[in-house]
Amino acid sequence: MTETTRGAAEVPHANEASVAGPPHVSEPQEYDAILLAGFGGPEGQEDVIPFLRNVTRGRGIPDERLEEVATHYRHFGGVSPINEHNRQLRAALVEELRERGMTYPVYWGNRNWDPYLEDAVKEAAANGHTRLLAFATSAYSSYSSCRQYREDFARAITDTGLAGVVRIDKIRQFFDVPGFVQPFAEGVAAALHEFADDGLAPEEIRILFATHSIPTADAERSGPRELGLGEGGAYAAQHKAVGAQIMEQLTEEGKADHGTRWELVYQSRSGPPTQPWLEPDVCDRIAELPAEGVKAVAVVPLGFLSDHMEVLWDLDNEALEAAQEAGLKATRTPTPGVHHAFVSSVVDLLQERMAAVPPEERPHVTELGPWFDVCRPGCCENVRLGFRPAAAGIAP
Repeated sequence: MTETTRGAAEVPHANEASVAGPPHVSEPQEYDAILLAGFGGPEGQEDVIPFLRNVTRGRGIPDERLEEVATHYRHFGGVSPINEHNRQLRAALVEELRERGMTYPVYWGNRNWDPYLEDAVKEAAANGHTRLLAFATSAYSSYSSCRQYREDFARAITDTGLAGVVRIDKIRQFFDVPGFVQPFAEGVAAALHEFADDGLAPEEIRILFATHSIPTADAERSGPRELGLGEGGAYAAQHKAVGAQIMEQLTEEGKADHGTRWELVYQSRSGPPTQPWLEPDVCDRIAELPAEGVKAVAVVPLGFLSDHMEVLWDLDNEALEAAQEAGLKATRTPTPGVHHAFVSSVVDLLQERMAAVPPEERPHVTELGPWFDVCRPGCCENVRLGFRPAAAGIAP
């Protein structure tokens, strides 16, 4: 994927190799620390409502409505697994870096809960680390999974008074790097093997690749508009490309059959009924499958890096319950988590950006990759909020 650099465009808060806004950097860049950016989650019952207030800030949602969502967290003792996952991921990244002879410290900050990104940026700067290379724990293009993290970086720098001191670049989106895709492929292969052992024919099995639903208007604005990726924008296109690659790979390896059908479904919708969101819903599709001759379903959490709340509740609880009600044999396959192939790929991406590896030499498994180092102008607009200051991309 290529695009010409736009004249003298300047990227806010960027390091030297990225400041002019090239789609893929061509000059090696020195960094002095890694920044792990996460969503954040509550770690006790008393944290749940304050956390949800942070998530929904600016929308004026009363606590009574937040409590409806809070029941999901309260079911698990008020603890989201996402922070513990990021602790494990940070430790795995530090170990992988160490094994490669790289001594970069890894700072960790969240958007919505402690430790906050502002604190991570202040800590890094206090330690003399001002040239940061960020890895955000979301693989795809959309406002909440990419641009909002870039807004977080810009806000953290300006709110701490460190503009002009701290610079943050962000590695490219990793939806189609081999180490991210491999754990999902392994999970699908295992599910198909289990169903085959139960005597099910390929046409009786359905693979449902599940991801978080988002408003259709935001989905249409995901990724650079000039790419013309169609309905659902880059967000839907990237997921479909990865799903297709997984099934093609498994078929070539003899682990899947040409008769095994798959589709992309959505989950965790949270908007008002009057607002169109991406469909079909995973539970709605599961209810329809018996009429199509399906007897078993594998739910693959393709949009998720780890087993956080949308996986534990919306898939393990609601989707598998829907399968049981439909009389279907069902399984939910694993997320990448700290799978070694994934951790290794993240460090590969860090090294790739530092060394300015040419695009044609960068690993990717779909025709959409390798994605951009520097987000393009107008990428991933939020319809409700418009364009707010963001790092790691060309304005707006």
